Amino acid sequence: MAGIKALVGLSFSGAIGLTFLLLGCGLEQYGVYWPLFVLIFYVLSPIPTFISRRVSDDSDASSNACRELAYFLTTGIVVSSFGLPIVLARTGTIQWGACGLVMTGNAVIFLTILGFFIVFGSGDDFSWEQW
Repeated sequence: MAGIKALVGLSFSGAIGLTFLLLGCGLEQYGVYWPLFVLIFYVLSPIPTFISRRVSDDSDASSNACRELAYFLTTGIVVSSFGLPIVLARTGTIQWGACGLVMTGNAVIFLTILGFFIVFGSGDDFSWEQW
């Protein structure tokens, strides 16, 4: 039952994050939909971790090169998703208020993705590998 509660909580926080993103795009004073390109980063961010967990062996070594590369690529994707609204705001494509809403949505979404890996990545009987 704890897994279902976690899933509901994660879906609720994901909805809040997407609400911030859509508010940054759809409010009348902002009205520009360029920040929606961060959705690409939301899709791309868990892929290196999924691949590294599937490919690498589960040895208890202090360092695993495949997993470290996945963390590096994921970090680059997350930093890029925070950098895109700042670059768009600095060039005048979007307003700074929209940038703030998009960055808030980014923080909530990426914390939701992190929570997903913490809750469902532990390899117990209720894990993300069953999905």
